Amino acid sequence: MESLSLTTVLAVFEEMFGRGLFWVMVLVAAAITMAYLYVLIRDRSMSMRKFLLAQVSMPFGGIAAVLFVMVMTNSGFRDIGGPIDWLVLLGVFAAGAVGFAILVYVGQSLVRGTSAKI
Repeated sequence: MESLSLTTVLAVFEEMFGRGLFWVMVLVAAAITMAYLYVLIRDRSMSMRKFLLAQVSMPFGGIAAVLFVMVMTNSGFRDIGGPIDWLVLLGVFAAGAVGFAILVYVGQSLVRGTSAKI
């Protein structure tokens, strides 16, 4: 691999997760992003109460993301080799935490609706 291109990255992710699961994950992420944009446009502001609960849920999303990657790649924590492995796991944790926080915020907004403005 002489250069890093988008097709190379896509091929690596398809190989890691399988073609079907990878594209389902991409579609789910796109749907959650669109729902988040819809909620932000509909409400015209962010609810700090919903945002706080979404932030509290972040560690659960991060842990779930790391465990998901470990299961899908048939790896374990004993297989972690060097610093780059720790950085990748930290990135997976951060991405899972942020994604789960967005999902929790969207879920609250869609279930509870808009808050009454006084």
